[in-house]
Amino acid sequence: MTLLIKGGTIVTHEETFKADILCKDNKIVEIGDISMLPKDVETIDATGKLIMPGGIDPHTHMQLPFMGTVAKDDFASGTVAALAGGTTTIIDFVIPNPQQSLLDAYHKWRGWAKKAHSNYSF
Repeated sequence: MTLLIKGGTIVTHEETFKADILCKDNKIVEIGDISMLPKDVETIDATGKLIMPGGIDPHTHMQLPFMGTVAKDDFASGTVAALAGGTTTIIDFVIPNPQQSLLDAYHKWRGWAKKAHSNYSF
């Protein structure tokens, strides 16, 4: 799939500028004044809009079991909510039970994270 985001204002950590963004297979392949378009391009008009990188939440607790309770958000609902707010990556904590190895806990969290709708790390 090819996507063109046209006419937006790109905001980076260093500068702000107007440009188009061409994405192919979910990767940015070109930034600039893009007038030569490949076939089958979906175009989004971003005129008057800011285009910023997604945020990273470095401290989350998805599905965390704690003292007989479990955190309300699992990887599915928590990452959907994060995406709605512009956060595209979460970093969750793997916390083993007292008699559980860290590796066993890691595998448990990896299984839970299969439901994630965004990027994640531990």
